[in-house]
Amino acid sequence: MQKVNTGDAGFEEVNDGVYLADLATGREASVKYWRIDPGATLPVHEHDNEQIGYMLEGTLVAIADGEEVRLVPGDCYHFRSRERHGAENRSSDPAIGIGVLAPPRERPDWGDR
Repeated sequence: MQKVNTGDAGFEEVNDGVYLADLATGREASVKYWRIDPGATLPVHEHDNEQIGYMLEGTLVAIADGEEVRLVPGDCYHFRSRERHGAENRSSDPAIGIGVLAPPRERPDWGDR
């Protein structure tokens, strides 16, 4: 069994104000813990992985195939494989959530750090 607490997960800044941490990784899927700071943007991108996530804190504007969707705590979201998506934090508070990617994904190739 693998156990990781969010308090022990080490965030890596992968783009200005965008942080990712690995929680658990298996052969078929991985769980990411993420934070997007106020004013920061997760660049629009696509990947082969299917992605399902859950908003824990803050507010985020998801951009999927050019459409904007507001996400708040308690919202669950799903991006299909190869669906173009990104996000912007237009609020004054950090947005924090959990994402599951299948198959597992390493460091995103859109990160500039």
